[in-house]
This record gives sequence, C-alpha cells and structure tokens, in this order.
Amino acid sequence: MREAKDKHFLKKPIYEGGRQALFDFIKRNLKYPKEALKNKIEGVVIVRYTINKDGKVIKTEVKNSLGYGCDEEAQRVVKMLKFHVPKNRKLKVLFHKKIHIKFTLPKKKDAPKKVEISYSSQKKDEQKPKTSYEYTIEY
Repeated sequence: MREAKDKHFLKKPIYEGGRQALFDFIKRNLKYPKEALKNKIEGVVIVRYTINKDGKVIKTEVKNSLGYGCDEEAQRVVKMLKFHVPKNRKLKVLFHKKIHIKFTLPKKKDAPKKVEISYSSQKKDEQKPKTSYEYTIEY
C-alpha cells in the first residue's frame, strides 16, 4: 500500500500560538512614534519580511510607507518575531511574507465627571428634647 503524499512540498513557517498570538505580540510591542502622534498620523504600514531556516526574521522591507517614524517602528517589531520552521527535506529555504501593521491613534479617555454635593444646615432656635434612648439586641 502506498503512503499518502504530503500535500505541500515545502512546509511554511508557523508562528507559535497562531495568527491571533502574532497580532497580540505586535499589539503589545508596538510603540506609537512621538512624531506620528504629534502630527496625528494614522494608517497601515505593509512590511515584506524574510524568514530564514531557523525561524528568525533576517530582512525587512517597507512596501507601503506612512513616514513619521511608523515605518521604522513596524520594521523593529517585525524583526522581533520568531517562527517555527518545520524541516523541509534537508533544504535551507528562505520564506518571504507580508504583514499589514495598523497604526491608529489612541483614543482620549474622558475625564471622570466630578459631582460635588454640599450641605448647609441652618440653626433653629427650637429646644431639642433631652431624651436619649439605648438599645440592646440579643440574638
């Protein structure tokens, strides 16, 4: 009986944890450039990157630029990525991928509303009864 052939000749690199883990990593490590914040720059930087046989990103190239420091920040974060590369028939293969990194300005948080309550009491000339009560509750 014949073994079923592998569908793909070369196996692609995989980010540990999947696609969502990749986006979470980028979100945690991406720092909005000060110059982009100052100029209120938003948009998407497209980065093409190369992964070597060890799963390290060895080269990055910006395909869609925003400027104001966003391109450099996107490249910095992409270079931090580490992939798992399955064995590929004893071949040393370089993989090329693209990623879209979205820069959106942080939303300003509304200041909590302050409520001030003031009480004023007026003294009355009435006499208060001088009776006091005491309670003892047993259970």
